[in-house]
Amino acid sequence: MKFISWNVNGLRAIVKKGFLDVFNEFDADFFCLQETKLQEGQIDLELPGYYDYWNYAEKKGYSGTAIFTKHKPLDVFYGIGKNEHDTEGRVITLSYPDYYVVTCYTPNSQSELARLDYRMDWDQAFSDYLSELDNEKPVIFCGDLNVAHENIDLKNWKTNRKNAGFTDEERASFTALLNRGFIDTFRYFYPTVEGVYSWWSYRFNARKNNAGWRIDYFCVSERLKDQLVDAKIHTTIMGSDHCPVELILNK
Repeated sequence: MKFISWNVNGLRAIVKKGFLDVFNEFDADFFCLQETKLQEGQIDLELPGYYDYWNYAEKKGYSGTAIFTKHKPLDVFYGIGKNEHDTEGRVITLSYPDYYVVTCYTPNSQSELARLDYRMDWDQAFSDYLSELDNEKPVIFCGDLNVAHENIDLKNWKTNRKNAGFTDEERASFTALLNRGFIDTFRYFYPTVEGVYSWWSYRFNARKNNAGWRIDYFCVSERLKDQLVDAKIHTTIMGSDHCPVELILNK
C-alpha cells in the first residue's frame, strides 16, 4: 500500500498550482494533508474513488488536516481526546481491523520559542495517545511533526540549535516517542543520507540552495518493520514550502 503525507500550506492555494495532478499521479491508498487552512464548505474537491475526512481548526484560515483514502475505515477519530489540544484541527485517526492510520500537524514552537511550553505538553499528550493506540493494534502515523531529529536532518544545524524545530527539548521529545516502540521509516532505510529535506523557508532562496529541514515523517509501530518496503521524500514536487513524503508498506 502507498501512503502520502504533505503539508500543503493552504489547500485552496495549492489546488491552483497543480495539486490534483500530483494527487492523481501518486494514486495513493492514503493521502494525508496538513495545514489545509480552511473551513467546511470552502473547497469542492472531486476525488473519485476516495473517502475524505477533515478536521478543521476553530480559527479560520489556520492549521487543519485531512485524509483521503480508498479504504473505508471502521471508525474515525478527530483530535487526541484532550480539550486543550483539540481546537486546532491537528489530528485525524482512521481505524482498520489490523492497524490505525494517523495524520498529525504538530504545533510549531514559534519565534523566540513563545509556544515551546505548550509544544512540550502537546508532545507528551500525542505520544501518550499513540502509545494507547499501539497497545490495541499497530499504528502508521505521519505528518509535519515540526522537528528535525538529528543534525543530518537540516542543513544549518549549528546555527539552529535553539530555534523552533531544533531545540534540545523537541529533539529529546521525538527520541522519547520513538523509544516507545516506533520507527522513523526514512531513517530506517537511509540512516546516513544527508541533504534530503522536506521543508524550506520561503526566504533567502532556501529551496534553490537546498537549505532545508526534514520535519515531515512516516513512523510505524516496530512490529510493522518486516512489512516496510520503502520511504521517499519527493523533493522535486513544488506548490508548497513542504514537499510530499511517501511510505510503501506490504499490508
